[in-house]
Amino acid sequence: MATPLLPNSRTEPDGSAVIRVLSYNIRSMRDDTDALARVIRACAPDLVLIQEAPRFFRWRKKLARLARAADLVIVTGGATTTGPAILSDLRATVERTEDVLLPPTPGLHRRGLATAVVRFAGARLGVVSCHLSLDTDERSAQGGMLLDRLAAMGVEHLIAGGDLNERPDGPTFRRLAEALQDCHAVAPWGGTDTWTPGNPYQRIDAIFATKGVEVLGCGVPDGLPGVTEADLRAATDHLPVLAALRIPAA
Repeated sequence: MATPLLPNSRTEPDGSAVIRVLSYNIRSMRDDTDALARVIRACAPDLVLIQEAPRFFRWRKKLARLARAADLVIVTGGATTTGPAILSDLRATVERTEDVLLPPTPGLHRRGLATAVVRFAGARLGVVSCHLSLDTDERSAQGGMLLDRLAAMGVEHLIAGGDLNERPDGPTFRRLAEALQDCHAVAPWGGTDTWTPGNPYQRIDAIFATKGVEVLGCGVPDGLPGVTEADLRAATDHLPVLAALRIPAA
């Protein structure tokens, strides 16, 4: 079980910000949305990087309903990115957003990136939510596009989170972990495996950060006060990843 001692959000005297970031594949809200909202709310995130947001009929209303239930607002994404989205609390000031569609591969689901630049007091942060392909070759290409997108955002401190559809020993996961900090590997906290339909359990969801971001803890919040095993299992078929990060002042 996870220790509850994950740092809470706060602004430091030097202008840096401690924030909580949650990455979560919500399976198009096809499961227990009340349980989903309870898990998100209990994690008290400043940012939520969503994968598999609703994409079809009344998708905006569905995502807005989840945001309200979790005490958050929609920043960007959803059907416009074929699934990735970003939510935030009111502590975040949004500078800009961009929804990016990645090149399509015939016969495969098209992927996209939800991107934003936000501020928390004196700290400025580039943010990307992603969901990479099930196909090995396409996933590899998308990993490179993700790194290119981060580099092009013009922000010193950056985070990316999402469903990689690959374990840490895979080539795309390794490439991202070499270029960025794999937050769970840097400061393990809570649980590890995020995809648990049966053995073997796997870690295929992750949060990454550039080198200047201090990782205070990262993992699956199983045992965090207010997060129950029943809600985690009812909410969706993935487990969330929660990170506490210190973002330096701009």
